[in-house]
Amino acid sequence: MEVPQNIQHQLNQFQQLQQQAQAVTVQKQNVDIQIQETESALEELKKTDESADVYKSTGNLLIKVDYKEINEELEEKIETLKLREKTMARQEERVLKKLQEMQSSIQESMNNQAQ
Repeated sequence: MEVPQNIQHQLNQFQQLQQQAQAVTVQKQNVDIQIQETESALEELKKTDESADVYKSTGNLLIKVDYKEINEELEEKIETLKLREKTMARQEERVLKKLQEMQSSIQESMNNQAQ
């Protein structure tokens, strides 16, 4: 049985949306990892005495930084990453919902075609 062109088009769109969903999921996971790493760095920093020398890795270099400045920088980075994570979660949710809708539509088209 040959698949009609309109259903084939829907299937192609569905596959593209699946790829988009996978990409969004991977991006969200990467942001989650960055949050964990930044929170871990902030925890370690808070265990350190404020008078201790603190260094920041920049490329292949370690640069001495002010304790308070790096503390603020890490807290801001966590805040920004959490906002980004929420955005990615909403985007993921929308894409998954669209996938479900498309799947239902394709199934309906195929059932109509079979009849």
